[in-house]
Amino acid sequence: MLNFSELLKQAPVILDGATGSNLMKAGMPKGVCTEDWILRNPQSLLDLQQAYIDAGSQIIYAPTFSANRHGLARHGFEGRVVELNTALVQLSKQAADGKALVAGDMTTTGIPLEPLGTMAYDELFEIYCEQASVLAEAGADLLVIETMLGIDETAVALEAAKSVCELPVMCSVTVQADGGLYFGGNCIEAVQTLQELGVDAVGINCSLGPEQLVALVRNMKAEATVPLLVKPNAGMPEISDSGEAIYPMQPEIFAKHMQVLMREGAELIGGCCGTTPEFIAAIKKYCKNQESMI
Repeated sequence: MLNFSELLKQAPVILDGATGSNLMKAGMPKGVCTEDWILRNPQSLLDLQQAYIDAGSQIIYAPTFSANRHGLARHGFEGRVVELNTALVQLSKQAADGKALVAGDMTTTGIPLEPLGTMAYDELFEIYCEQASVLAEAGADLLVIETMLGIDETAVALEAAKSVCELPVMCSVTVQADGGLYFGGNCIEAVQTLQELGVDAVGINCSLGPEQLVALVRNMKAEATVPLLVKPNAGMPEISDSGEAIYPMQPEIFAKHMQVLMREGAELIGGCCGTTPEFIAAIKKYCKNQESMI
C-alpha cells in the first residue's frame, strides 16, 4: 500500500463514506457510545469498512471520531481514551488488511474556545494531544481532524497533533451554505490559517450536499497550497415522522456532483452522512472512466 504522500501524487484519492448512519442500520441503538458499541460488535465495522475498500476507498477513517476525553465523558468513559482509540485503530487496520490507509479520526468537543465559549486553550490542547498521541501509537497511518466548527479549535487540534507525532494530518471543517463556520470565520480563512500551520490536506466535510459546494470548493482551491478534501453529505436530509434523517440523493447522482467538485479542484473525495459503499463505488466508476480516456 502506498503511503499518504505517494497516494496524493496519484490524486484523486478516494476516501470512505459515512460510518455512524450505517452502523445504526446494522443495529446500533441511538444514544449509545459509538466507540464502545463497535468494540462489542466489531463485525459490523469490519463488514462496513471492508465494503468501502472493495468499493474503492484508499483511506478509511478509524471510528475514533468522539473518542477524546471530553466526548467519552458523556458516557462515563473518560478513563478509556487509550483503550478505545487503540482497539478501534487496530480493528480498522484489520479491516484494511494492507489495502487501504487508516486515518485516526478526531473531532470537535462542541464547546467554543474562550472568550466565545467556556473551553480553555490549555484544556483543549491537552484533550487533542492525548488522543492524537494514542492514535499514532496505535498504528494510524495519518490523522484526520474533521467536522470542525471553528478555525481556532481546528488550529488547536492541528497544533496538538503536530506536537506529539509526525503523521500527516488532514483537517476538514463543516460549513453553512455561505461558507461560514459555526464558531466563527469561514472556509477560505480556514484554508489560509491551517496551511500556514502545516496541515497536509484541508477541506470540507458534512454540512451540505455536493451540489451546494461548487462555489465554496472553487474559492477554497484558489487559496489552497495543499490538497483539497471534500466529503459532503448525500444531499440535504428529509426528516421522517419518527424523527429520522433520510438522505434522498442516490449514488449515481452524488457521483455526478462529485465530478464537478473534482473539476473544481477536489483531490481527496468521499462521502459523509447518508453515504454508503455504493456511493464510493459510483465515484470509483467515474475515476476509472476518466483514466480510460487519458
